[in-house]
Amino acid sequence: MQHYTSYCPRQCALIHQEQSFDDNEYTLRGQRAHRRVDSGEISTEDGRWVLCALPLYSDRLGLVGKAGMVEFLPDGTPYPVEYKQGKRHKHDHDDIQLVE
Repeated sequence: MQHYTSYCPRQCALIHQEQSFDDNEYTLRGQRAHRRVDSGEISTEDGRWVLCALPLYSDRLGLVGKAGMVEFLPDGTPYPVEYKQGKRHKHDHDDIQLVE
């Protein structure tokens, strides 16, 4: 969804329908960083629970999904975390991916 809405519908089709995508050093670094996020690991860090690959659903909306990583603050407030390599983009690409 991020590729379609934030970049280019054609790029989205090439990547997701045609499977036409070549990794580069940046995508390989990102894949390494996401290994933990996809692991299902549960840990505590600085008094916060950290859950990876947290299943999410809404019966009311009929939606099912997965949050890559969610930190629960000491008061129980959930805080979604987006892992990225490099600097934050000037555009909304990262914010769109966080909620897709």
